[in-house]
Amino acid sequence: MSSPLFDLSDQVAVVTGSSRGIGRSIAEQMARAGARVVISSRKPDACEAVAEAIRKDGGQAIAIPANISRQSDLEALVERTLDAWGQIDALVCNAASNPYFGPMSGVSDEIFDKIMRNNVLSNLWLANRVAPQMAERGGGSITVVSSIGGLRGDPFLGVYNMSKAADMQLVRNLAIEWGGRGIRANTIAPGLVRTDFARALWENPHLLDKVERATPLRRIGEPDDIGGIAVFLASRAAAFITGQVIVADGGVTIGAAW
Repeated sequence: MSSPLFDLSDQVAVVTGSSRGIGRSIAEQMARAGARVVISSRKPDACEAVAEAIRKDGGQAIAIPANISRQSDLEALVERTLDAWGQIDALVCNAASNPYFGPMSGVSDEIFDKIMRNNVLSNLWLANRVAPQMAERGGGSITVVSSIGGLRGDPFLGVYNMSKAADMQLVRNLAIEWGGRGIRANTIAPGLVRTDFARALWENPHLLDKVERATPLRRIGEPDDIGGIAVFLASRAAAFITGQVIVADGGVTIGAAW
């Protein structure tokens, strides 16, 4: 017997960066929980392939491509969703980029601005556009996919981690500003997950072995390890959770398990 606490059948969910990896899992799991899902990333064909797969699985999904670096694309994403389904109940900001790997002393202003624009400002744009219509209907949920990098320093990912820490503060402020209108905002902070985005890390056997030995659960994450958390945060089961960082890292941040 399924629990109504995790039923999303009355919701419309927009998931950015949902053509692959964590975003695709989030979209698929939300659809399986009953939500009508909007698949969005830069490439139309990739979006439509995921939407079609969800429909073949018995779910409801449409594809609305958008480049998160363009405010006009995100405006269109919201407008087209509202035109199609009349509401947005759950916004999941998963899309992000990291075009730089190295110390902060070597990053150019252009790359710094790109990382902050794609990983933080785009999420603020979407939240500011979606939250008012949520509030008019009594509430909703905003989930930002951050990273455990936002909780600690790194000699090569400092700027990316800075953006992910900013996402954590973004949801805290959204939770404060919109909580009185029934809107909850939270972040998910994954550790290393087997996605294309992190392929360079987990395809290195030496590094993978090192990470797995230092992880209490002795493995890296899979996309569905994160997808289920997104369903939870959008559901009535999480009705009293807001402004939080939900860490999903197999235990990495609690201490090494050598």
